[in-house]
Amino acid sequence: MSTKSESVVVKVFEAAQAVLGQFLAFSIAQQISIVILLPFVYTIVWQLLYSMRKDRVPLVFYWIPWVGSAVSYGMRPYEFFEECREKYGDIFAFVLLGKVMTVYLGPKGHEFILNAKLADVSAEAAYTHLTTPVFGNGVIYDCPNHRLMDQKKFVKGALTTDAFRKYVPLIAEEVQKYFLTSKNFSIGEKDHGKINVMVTQPEMTIFTASRSLLGSEMREKLNTDFAYLYSDLDKGFTPLNFVFSHLPLDNYRKRDNAQRVISSTYLSLIKKRRDTNDIQDRDLIDSLMKNSTYKDGVKMTDQEIANLLIGVLMGGQHTSAATSAWVILHLAERPDIQEKLYEEQMKVLDNGTKELTFDLLQEMPLLNQTIKETLRLHHPLHSLFRKVMNDMPVPNSSYVVPKGHHVLVSPGYCHLQDKYFPNASEFNPNRWDNDAASSYASNEKVDYGFGSISKGVSSPYLPFGGGRHRCIGEHFAYMQLGTILSNYIRTLTWKFADPSATVPTPDFQSMVTLPLEPSEIEWTLRK
Repeated sequence: MSTKSESVVVKVFEAAQAVLGQFLAFSIAQQISIVILLPFVYTIVWQLLYSMRKDRVPLVFYWIPWVGSAVSYGMRPYEFFEECREKYGDIFAFVLLGKVMTVYLGPKGHEFILNAKLADVSAEAAYTHLTTPVFGNGVIYDCPNHRLMDQKKFVKGALTTDAFRKYVPLIAEEVQKYFLTSKNFSIGEKDHGKINVMVTQPEMTIFTASRSLLGSEMREKLNTDFAYLYSDLDKGFTPLNFVFSHLPLDNYRKRDNAQRVISSTYLSLIKKRRDTNDIQDRDLIDSLMKNSTYKDGVKMTDQEIANLLIGVLMGGQHTSAATSAWVILHLAERPDIQEKLYEEQMKVLDNGTKELTFDLLQEMPLLNQTIKETLRLHHPLHSLFRKVMNDMPVPNSSYVVPKGHHVLVSPGYCHLQDKYFPNASEFNPNRWDNDAASSYASNEKVDYGFGSISKGVSSPYLPFGGGRHRCIGEHFAYMQLGTILSNYIRTLTWKFADPSATVPTPDFQSMVTLPLEPSEIEWTLRK
């Protein structure tokens, strides 16, 4: 080190000593006040300096250091977005628990974020600390993007039309079994009752998904205490988990134990099939055992296959359970639509003389439009994040989103705007009669490695996301939800217990948009 450099270090050290000496000269009360106030002063100065930069998007002002706008955003995200849009325009930033989130609302925002270059944004960096403890290592967001694209391709082998034709009767059987044996219904012993749809629908979703995707052997395990492990794992998807992936808390310990037990159970079944050379085409387990070699020749380990099975099953669990619950709640308010759906069922199924099939589900437009309208009103995920890996200029502006910040897009916000969907707050399945509102998407296709999908993300309607991270389970979701709801409609009628009750407001405190509890309905067996 040069003499000049040494002199600078000495002066800085002496200045620091002087400041510390002055600080220690204050009373304890004064010292505490300074320590408390300093972060607030720093926060205000930082925001002032940020606002002076012409290359930064407008920042939502906040008082509380680190926390930022977390409370307003977390409690009522869509209202928060609208208030910010009115003040700043479609693009703005806010601080969320120490992270700067740049929001771009509307179809242009969909295009900017969901179709951003892989080198510029990363879903893996944004989500891995939330998903990896639940799914396990080496899968989904705990691997390079090209590995994730291959994993999607492996899974799509179990999401074909031929597979769906096999799944529909299995799912229908599970739903009817649930109606008969679950204490929530016990049809046969009683012809009416009351249920909480946030109890019944998660159970029904995990039972039907497990039976269709993982086979009868894994489904049977859900008849034991094994089912509670999925519940413990499910509780790993909370906002707290999103910020802190590991804490010495009971629900974290239960999550980690559930992950170990479930993955080891899958692993033992995989080992059993390998040892006996019993690999057929029964379920997704067989499919992954036969086809899980990456493009570079590396094979997934059996442990990674087990982890991926958790990811597949749990990935759709929240969203499908929530969507089916919302459908049932909306129909409780609309007995007229219930009856129209019943008439459609009777017409397509020839007054009940035909068994429900996948092909017959495609002949039920009102049923599918009801699901579609529910997904519009209640997007399962109100926000989609990416971490910025390289500075991102915002098109047609002077703004640049810097490396290290996050970008946020909200298709669910678009879904609720009258400019795209007239009378957007109204539940109206018939708005999809001609599908006009979803015709904005480009016909151009792109293959990110898991099959050809629409490249366009500029549609205001994106319930399954878009781009390389678009959900591959869209058709499975429609098939599963359609089968569950078809059986509901043909078996029951239902309404709110309180005649003055309405559809519950959304609870945004979970990672998935759920109805506030108690979400109860009264059901009656159809004559």
